Amino acid sequence: MKLRNLLTAAVGAAGVTAGVNRLLTARAGDLEPPLVGASGTYRWRGFDVAYTEAGDPDDPDLLLIHGLSAASSSREFAEVFEDLSREYHVIAPDLPGFGRSDRPPLLYSASLYETFLRDAIRGLVDEPRVVASSLSGAYAASAAAEADVDSLVLIAPTDSTMSDSPRSWLRSLFRTPLLGTGLFNLLVSKSGIKYFHRDHGYADMDNLTAETLSYQWKTAHQPGARYAPASFVSGYLDPASELTETLADVDAPVTLVWGRDADITPVSGGRALAKKTDSRLIVFDDAKLLPHVEHPAAFVGVVTDDFDEAPSTPVSTS
Repeated sequence: MKLRNLLTAAVGAAGVTAGVNRLLTARAGDLEPPLVGASGTYRWRGFDVAYTEAGDPDDPDLLLIHGLSAASSSREFAEVFEDLSREYHVIAPDLPGFGRSDRPPLLYSASLYETFLRDAIRGLVDEPRVVASSLSGAYAASAAAEADVDSLVLIAPTDSTMSDSPRSWLRSLFRTPLLGTGLFNLLVSKSGIKYFHRDHGYADMDNLTAETLSYQWKTAHQPGARYAPASFVSGYLDPASELTETLADVDAPVTLVWGRDADITPVSGGRALAKKTDSRLIVFDDAKLLPHVEHPAAFVGVVTDDFDEAPSTPVSTS
């Protein structure tokens, strides 16, 4: 009798979980464009990669590459996209597995993203200035070692995630249809997203707008949303080479942008990386991992080489 009751409870719980998963996906609906501009699609190795572009096509190309998390997309650059488009022809793709791009159930890897960025630099833009955030900074550096770029602006770049070594069991867990989807939906609830932003994303949570939070929730509840993040949280998106070695092969100017209050990738690591790679380091006060979101005007100045180093501004060379 006890076994029967246990099985009945398990079946009931599974049914409830499946129902909740379907309800959340239906509530999210179709994902609207992340940025204001012209929407396009770049066909790459079977993927339809969505991107937004703005600005005069005759201006220098600027490629914006968002970081990786459970709720990532090119909307990360919403606060700076329009202003940057006044001086650049700006293109911001959603990386494969994220945003409005295709999200097939692949075993996503660092080499996939390194290869995508190399091909995008060669086929989607022309010798661009590249801005890349967090782990994508390492991918952009790897791509820039093989493809022509004007310069790199890397926002708190890193070559490692939260796992010291890949954990296949964790990736498999998140990929399971019922339990994996349920666990992922807990991770990307609005309270879960706010928790991670409060912990290491924003120095001032007032800078997290309701529109951005809503969009991140919606993008994390699209079909296939858990597959790329499953590789991220389990350590399979860490590049094979150390960032210092990769940047040594880049034949273009490199600017590192850091938030002074960042703790996961502290500014001391930025100073060490800048010294080892002969890169320029610019530090934003009152910022963690998202200085371009918290201080958009100053960040635009950094990208356009027109920032004020006066004490009243939030940026400084350090």
